[in-house]
Amino acid sequence: MATLLEYKCPCCDGAISFDSSLQKMKCPYCGTEFDMETLRAYDEERVSDQPDEMSWQTGGGSEWIPGEEEGMRVYVCNSCGGEIVADEHTAATSCPYCSNPVVMQGNLSGMLRPDYVIPFKLDKKAAKAGLENHLKGKKLLPKIFKDQNHIDQIRGIYVPFWLFDADVDANIRYKATRVRTWSDSNYDYTETSFFSVHRAGTIGFERVPVDGSSKMADDLMESIEPYDFSEAVDFQTAYLAGYLADKYDVSSEESVQRANERVRRSTEESFAQTVLGYTSVVPEHTGIRLSNGTARYALYPVWILNTTYEGKQYVFAMNGQTGKFVGDLPVDRKAFWKWLVGLTAICAAAAYAGAWLLWLLGFLG
Repeated sequence: MATLLEYKCPCCDGAISFDSSLQKMKCPYCGTEFDMETLRAYDEERVSDQPDEMSWQTGGGSEWIPGEEEGMRVYVCNSCGGEIVADEHTAATSCPYCSNPVVMQGNLSGMLRPDYVIPFKLDKKAAKAGLENHLKGKKLLPKIFKDQNHIDQIRGIYVPFWLFDADVDANIRYKATRVRTWSDSNYDYTETSFFSVHRAGTIGFERVPVDGSSKMADDLMESIEPYDFSEAVDFQTAYLAGYLADKYDVSSEESVQRANERVRRSTEESFAQTVLGYTSVVPEHTGIRLSNGTARYALYPVWILNTTYEGKQYVFAMNGQTGKFVGDLPVDRKAFWKWLVGLTAICAAAAYAGAWLLWLLGFLG
């Protein structure tokens, strides 16, 4: 079967054809003309575009040292299925995710041993203070929530993370415009120039974190980043004493898609920052190829706080190393509508004042 080949205008995506009178390719829609050499180079670049190649060696973690896992237990919540790891002396009487009672089940057989751990630097007192600071200055927060709020549960948890390293070779092509305007005594003019901008280079990524627990919301865990990995140490079970350790239930292989998303987004943002001096810039093609992709297994410290208001549970998280605190809050609907009406009134007054000023200037002129 014959294959149809159609050339597209890089400016407007319209079909272009050869104009014999000009001896150039011309777009009948936007009028842009292309000499053959320019179009050939553009066409060769499109042909050379490579699909993404993003694969990792996901062999993070190691086997437990004989006897090291003794005295450690896995607890499973009968309500939400959350799994936590603690030493045999931990009084795990409630689930840090849903606050329901937990029961002991099994041990660490079949689980990989973490490569690294970042020890807790901030205690439970700091976590409570973090919540108090989080509530300050929130004008739309219900007063009763702030005044009578109590913490249902607060737990220090070592959350499992897969840390991805990779070198990224990227080729990104952008469609860019540059607009120039001027006027004379008769007309206003606008000139729009179109450009095909190409960027290529290599970026190294180290320890891109993806949490390995399905019970932990990815956006919540990403919100308390970053962690200072310079304070990470080789894993020892002693660091778990007095804390809970969440058992990973998302493997490194299953975390690859999330890692790829984070790497792609960071790469695109970094390259886009180099495309300057244009009125508009739109990515047209992105090709990413990974090399030396590996994964390691680590435990990061997180404080989880649960509180209930009007029958709804609110979950907060604090970085146990840096103190960064995040979490959603309820909104006082009456205060919100009062604020919205006030804002609308201010905008309306400003618009009226602007219109009156324009009328006055016209009248005086």
